[in-house]
Formats: sequence, C-alpha cells, structure tokens
Amino acid sequence: MPSQPLSRFDIVRRWQPAAFVVCSSLFCLVAHGAVSAPTPTQPSAPSPALKAGVFEPPRVAPDFTLRGSDGAALKLSHYRGKLVILGFGYSSCTDVCPITLAMLAEARKKLGANAADVQVVYVTVDPERDSAARLKTYLAAFDPTFIGGTGTPEQLAAVRKDYGISAVKKAFDGGLQGYSVHHSSYFYLIDREGRLRGLMPFGHTADDVVHDANILLQK
Repeated sequence: MPSQPLSRFDIVRRWQPAAFVVCSSLFCLVAHGAVSAPTPTQPSAPSPALKAGVFEPPRVAPDFTLRGSDGAALKLSHYRGKLVILGFGYSSCTDVCPITLAMLAEARKKLGANAADVQVVYVTVDPERDSAARLKTYLAAFDPTFIGGTGTPEQLAAVRKDYGISAVKKAFDGGLQGYSVHHSSYFYLIDREGRLRGLMPFGHTADDVVHDANILLQK
C-alpha cells in the first residue's frame, strides 16, 4: 500500500492523562473496600523526553530509492539498525543548509562511539544542479560519512510528498541569472526499526541532536 503523506498533525508532544484516571479509579475502589490498598513502591523513572517534536504513535518512515552520493543506490531501508537523520536541502544553498549540516557534523563528533550507529541522509531539492558527484563533494566538506540522494524531478517530488516537504524555485531579483530554492528546513529522526520518532525544525543545537540520538539509540 502507498504510504500516507506526513502532516504536522502526525507530530505531537507526549501527555498521558490515563495514569490519573487509573489512580482515581483505584482510589475509589480502596475507599469502598473493594480492593486492598497497594503496598507503596518506588515509582519508576519516566522515560526521558525528546527535544524534537514526537510522532505518537511512531509510524514506519516511507521508503524510497534514489541515486546515492556514494555511487550506489540509496535506499532508506538499507540503514535499518541505525538511527537515520533525514534532511532535505541543496548544495547551492547559502544559509539554512550549511548551518544545518555544520550542526549535524558537530553533533556526530559529540556522539563519540555512538556516531557509528547514526547515518545522516540529505536529499536534494535541486536535481537540476545536484548530481551525485556534486553532492558527494558538498557533503564531504561537513562530514565524509554523510550520504546525499538525488534522482529525477519526479522521483524527488514523490519523496517530498511522502515527507511533507515543500520546495519552490525562486528566480534571483535584479535581473541576475539563476535561482534559489525555498524549502522546508526541518529534519526527521528515524529509529533503528525504520520508524519516524521525531522532527526537529531549524534552530536546534548539536546538543539537542546528541540528547535525542542517545535516547533513541538505547531503545
């Protein structure tokens, strides 16, 4: 079955009032003598919260096959067993993309040994200019382990649709030749089982990424 495109309504923050309902019901039963009062126990520590927006419940990340910057076919499911950080951008970007990639490179360094279990995948929104070779050179300037993905405009449009990514060309003003691409600047956190777990908008720090990566790598 084709995957359903993502929307912002898929991403929520965890809040579970169910525990309050259960405790209230148990209190009523104890008060009326229906059950014995439980022996006090040390409450378990709550799971650490992610800094990213959370997918609740997690859902399988839409798979895709593109041309990888390493010269091989880039298939998302190939990275099962690793935490994938999936972003979208292009090599001619002069602001958001290089800032994001530099931040992810810093995060990977801070992860230490855990970095071996994290794969950054960066899919271009500019297939006309971003060949596999160009993406390889561009991404290597940040971290040689980063993998880029490119393909036909139709292939990339399908991937963007699955992930709710917008990308709009805008010609330069003042008669200058060329164009920029205005695009969504968030990235996804995909766990070892290939499930969407978090979404981080532009502006998060390397420490935020390290925090969430360490949590997801333990699950």
